[in-house]
Amino acid sequence: MNTSLPTGISQLPEWFVHRGGIVPGAQPHWMSEALTLLGVAAEAWADACAVRVMRVRSGASLYPEGATTQSLYIVRHGAFKCLKTAEDGYEHVLGYAESGDVLGFEGLACDRQPLGVVALEDSSVLVLPFDGLDALRRQSPALDRALQRALSSQLTCAQEIAGMMAAVASEVRLARFLLWMSLRMAARGQSPRHFVLRMSRRDLASLLAVAHETVSRGFGLLAEWGYVKVDKRDVEILDMPGLRACTCSTRRDMNDPHHPRPTSAVTRPRKNAQQAEEALS
Repeated sequence: MNTSLPTGISQLPEWFVHRGGIVPGAQPHWMSEALTLLGVAAEAWADACAVRVMRVRSGASLYPEGATTQSLYIVRHGAFKCLKTAEDGYEHVLGYAESGDVLGFEGLACDRQPLGVVALEDSSVLVLPFDGLDALRRQSPALDRALQRALSSQLTCAQEIAGMMAAVASEVRLARFLLWMSLRMAARGQSPRHFVLRMSRRDLASLLAVAHETVSRGFGLLAEWGYVKVDKRDVEILDMPGLRACTCSTRRDMNDPHHPRPTSAVTRPRKNAQQAEEALS
């Protein structure tokens, strides 16, 4: 295999992105890490190919809405929200990304990024500039397949998030989100029952298209029914079959008096429900 490095990829510096701007760093990182994050076995050429790292402080923008499309970004660690800003300034959260996810695909269609991406916590990404990426994909069929899988995964994720919105009841939307998070955690080899939510209550409400007070009330109901235990952003799923059954209610409001209450729910002390109502604050 040809080990020469495409223009635009080799020897790129590291950068730190703050709310106030970008500050250069020094240490290079290698393409082998990008392959690992994408689920590709190590290849010899990757150890000689340096790629840029961007460290993004919590609340800072990885790239703004409308930015020129220049690169793909593989999330190394941390978490990001993808958002669209309305004319009145309202930020609508449309997606969520964490380690191993790829950001920037949306901008390929029109050479501009239709969504902005903001770090939910101190995070970092590996940067793959489009200048030179085609050459790398030809050089490594495994990398090409991995990027295709990443794009397919992103499309699937968008469909799953849209599916959350099909439910009428806000607590069902929330239950679907928690089940979705559980499946994502399991796919990453982490606990599907106990995890920390990275999004704030307001961001989660925006993603689910409900009021942020409604998210707190939804957590209270799910806790009262015995499905979950919530302490701030720490979530433990207590009854997975019950939570899964809750997600099946699509067209009827759970607050409807004629709606059958979950049969597997065990009423928890009110204190637990009160703790849940403070979740994601």
